[in-house]
Amino acid sequence: QVQLVESGGGSVQAGGSLRLSCAASGYTDRTYSMGWFRQAQGKEREGVAITDTAGGRSSYAGSVKGRFTISRDIGKNTLYLQMNTLKPEDTAMYYCAASSGYGGTSLSPNMYNYWGQGTQVTVSS
Repeated sequence: QVQLVESGGGSVQAGGSLRLSCAASGYTDRTYSMGWFRQAQGKEREGVAITDTAGGRSSYAGSVKGRFTISRDIGKNTLYLQMNTLKPEDTAMYYCAASSGYGGTSLSPNMYNYWGQGTQVTVSS
């Protein structure tokens, strides 16, 4: 099993920045791709940013490309999401996810089988 714990969420004004962290523990040597998803109230969960096993390839949702950056510190078993120029539409619960068998960069939630509890991000205008 792999446990994922997110941190770093909060409330900011539009244009501000936040950095999310996701600490992985357990059988982390069995994790492949990792990423961030978000779910706004009344909406489906959507992929935000994914990085592959080694952190060499990544993909982003079009709505965050150029504003968000995903990174992975393999030695610390930690995943990050730097979020800049935040917009009110970025308001959502953000989840960290990992896969035990998939090494690509798909943004589909179906490819990931480990999930954290989420951290709330609220952006006010």
